[in-house]
Amino acid sequence: MKTGLPRKQKGAAAIEFALVFGIFFAVFYGLVSYSLPLLLMQSFNQAAAEAVRQAMSIDPVAAGTAYPTQVTQRAKDTVAAQLSWIPASFQFQPSFVSATYTGTTLTVAITYPSANLNSVFPALVIPGIGNVPSLPTNLTASSSIQF
Repeated sequence: MKTGLPRKQKGAAAIEFALVFGIFFAVFYGLVSYSLPLLLMQSFNQAAAEAVRQAMSIDPVAAGTAYPTQVTQRAKDTVAAQLSWIPASFQFQPSFVSATYTGTTLTVAITYPSANLNSVFPALVIPGIGNVPSLPTNLTASSSIQF
């Protein structure tokens, strides 16, 4: 009586592993590469909302004519403090943050070019699917408040 696998089955496990590993790697890479932009978007939304809250705390009577400048500067400083955790490899710059005060409305906007993420996670090209991650040109978040 013969024991073990027939000779024609030799190496089948290695082939199955190679096929399953390719699919597993693509799913894992997609999970990691999409979670990073989502984390950045949540951080940008939180930073913009906190910036308008902090800027609202400036007393307009005490600030006098410098009030608009102080409001926008406080907003930009708050965004910088909130996003200080972002590593240098992400190439986040203060020029990506804009704070405008017109009339009685303060608007804080953060526009981050998603191409900067390619230095951290290069896009993976999957046949039939395309680039992973497939991101818009800019990741944008904004918040505004009327005084």
